[in-house]
Amino acid sequence: MNIVVVGSMNMDVVNRVSHHPRPGETIKGKGTSYIPGGKGANQAVAAARAGASVQMVGAVGTDGFGKELIASIARDGIDTSKILQKEGTSGLAFITVNDEGENNIILSEGANGKVTPDDVRTALENANFDALLVQNEILLESSYEAIRVAHEKSAKVFYNPAPAHAVPKDILQLVDILVVNETEASVVLGKPLNTHTDYTDAAKELVTLGAKAVILTLGSSGSLYADHALTVHVPAFRVQAVDTTAAGDTFIGAFASVFFGENPMESLRFASAASAIAVTRSGAQTSIPEHGEIVEFLQSSVETLPHFERWESSHVDHD
Repeated sequence: MNIVVVGSMNMDVVNRVSHHPRPGETIKGKGTSYIPGGKGANQAVAAARAGASVQMVGAVGTDGFGKELIASIARDGIDTSKILQKEGTSGLAFITVNDEGENNIILSEGANGKVTPDDVRTALENANFDALLVQNEILLESSYEAIRVAHEKSAKVFYNPAPAHAVPKDILQLVDILVVNETEASVVLGKPLNTHTDYTDAAKELVTLGAKAVILTLGSSGSLYADHALTVHVPAFRVQAVDTTAAGDTFIGAFASVFFGENPMESLRFASAASAIAVTRSGAQTSIPEHGEIVEFLQSSVETLPHFERWESSHVDHD
């Protein structure tokens, strides 16, 4: 699978804490780490380590982090020739991780916010790829331009609208696989989601609105897959979470690397295993597993593999 990723590259400044501070509260951190991240770069690394051939389209700044961010993904064999350098700072993410492994993140977009639609079209028009991975950590119009170009080139579009933002219907209709978590699905649909029934209905509604298929990730509750023919729930593997940073990005990159469109079930199981491994480790790209590790995890977990719960969809619009 030849994949191009259009998205962000950040240096993650990670602080471990016993608990997330309340408003006005000052707490002591347990240590600070600088780890390459960004949803775009994370998904690129996840796809590459899972076995795909990957190109990265994005930007870094002229600060000291820029070269380090490029070098970090180049070590995974990712083509970095289409990464631009923009005047100013690289993207930064300030992350706190508590003792339960849950994180809070503040983004400073830096060079990511300077990737223009023209930059994206220029990079993609002469690129050869089977699939596009794109998110919302660059300018929205630049993400949308990437989707338009990929659709023109008949490449599969995997879109993760995170940070969450409403998606225009004309863009949604160009998406092959929309990947959202509970919060993102709620924002895209403009309504709260609280129950399992809400999540199932939301996935089906997003298909009705135009996406060819939807994956709704539910953390420790697994994931939901929906298309025009079926809805499937995939429970998560049970592991002890250390840090959930990049778990969703790992899932998306791993899924895209092995998905060929015929049957999503084994791709979902593969992605679930990759994500399960990632949450047992600290950091963003440092937590992402290699293909062999994922296969070994699946083989060692054969007696406890998540089962698929399948419902035939009776009310999803097929138009």
